[in-house]
Amino acid sequence: MNGDQKPAETAAVKARRAGIASFVGTTIEWYDFYIYGLAASLVFGELFFSKEMDPGVATLLSFATFWVGFLARPVGGVIFGHLGDRIGRKTTLVITLMMMGVATTCIGLLPTYETVGSWAPLLLVLMRFIQGVAVGGEWGGAVLIASENAPKGKGVLYSAFAQQGAPAGNLLAITVFFLLSAADTPDFLLNGGWRIPFLFSAVLIVIGLFIRLRIEDNKDVKKLLEENREHNVQPVREAIRGYWPMILLGAGTLPIIYVTYVKTSFALSWATKTLGYDSSTFLSLISVAVIVQCITQPFGAVLMSRMDMRKAILLITIPEFFLVPLMFYGIYSMNYWFAMLTMALATIPHGMYYGAIAGILARAFPARVRYSGLSLANQLGALTVGGGTPVLLQFLLNTTGSIVPVAIVSGGYALVSLVCILIVLRHTGTDATAPSTAEREDERDLAGLAPAGTARAAS
Repeated sequence: MNGDQKPAETAAVKARRAGIASFVGTTIEWYDFYIYGLAASLVFGELFFSKEMDPGVATLLSFATFWVGFLARPVGGVIFGHLGDRIGRKTTLVITLMMMGVATTCIGLLPTYETVGSWAPLLLVLMRFIQGVAVGGEWGGAVLIASENAPKGKGVLYSAFAQQGAPAGNLLAITVFFLLSAADTPDFLLNGGWRIPFLFSAVLIVIGLFIRLRIEDNKDVKKLLEENREHNVQPVREAIRGYWPMILLGAGTLPIIYVTYVKTSFALSWATKTLGYDSSTFLSLISVAVIVQCITQPFGAVLMSRMDMRKAILLITIPEFFLVPLMFYGIYSMNYWFAMLTMALATIPHGMYYGAIAGILARAFPARVRYSGLSLANQLGALTVGGGTPVLLQFLLNTTGSIVPVAIVSGGYALVSLVCILIVLRHTGTDATAPSTAEREDERDLAGLAPAGTARAAS
């Protein structure tokens, strides 16, 4: 009996290790990515652009450099999606983590506009581009290393480990900037304090690499990827050719999650530069909202795993239409406790949605092109909506002087996501514990009924 139990116990340990490694790695990656958005909101406009420039325009340009990271993410999705479906998830994730760490640390060492003039924003854009390439390759692999090593029928649930890294990294980034903003020294952030969060990344990367080097790819997935190499399958090309409708739909499911950037980037700038909030005060509000997200987000995956996923997604999404406008009203009221309450409530729907969406989309693609398909969908969404959100919202605020158009756009994001995910679920199936259409295809491949790559190589 002990001999029968050992494999199961080993598999369980491997699943937990993969989940923890996914969480830690994505926490570090997203910390690096989020500190840029915070710095863009608070100091980059003053440090990396001419002081003669209008402050609103400088902030807009600062957000534009923030967008560069999102423009680069599809590049990372293509490159590392291909590598992840050829050489494996683990190796790819080690590479992306190192890239992110080096780029982030280098940002902390950059000279400002006062020192090198126009070279300053150019160097900043370059480092942000590298960050974008790294995170573009990170997300899909982190989700898959957790979901593919999960016990049978629990892929959606275990994918939440990777998703939990985003709010955890965000909270870590906010905490660091909150502590720096609360320093007694006037203008501490502007006078070099902003560099500390970026240089701290070097320490985190060492920790992340130590953990990530101890994980392994799922053995069945390894077999399918060996078939890819044997038959010289080009995963990105195959994903686009065979699954382009699902890639587009997958991108369409994601706009709602970018409401996060409404809080952490746009609202931070609006509140501190227009409404008159102290930066440390508003960062404390964001911190509470992110803590609420950390607590409630996993329940999205739990809910999806325990009931019909269509019903679950409606329960999660519909409150977003009412709570986001309420959040803007709460911030505008300048009442600290009311603002805190409305931001916390508005966080719950898109947080729970984020906790579940990765596992849902992973079920939409077969293993041989899963990394590529998942990455392409995610980064297409990031390109079109993610990085452009602060830019668009700041533009609307600058041109109208009203927060109402901003609230309307946020509601539109939720509507698009709801429609697209319902269509995805119609294709994949609505029971998270049962194999999806793509997962049944994996079973046939492994059984030798349709060897991965054979038909495609012949074509």
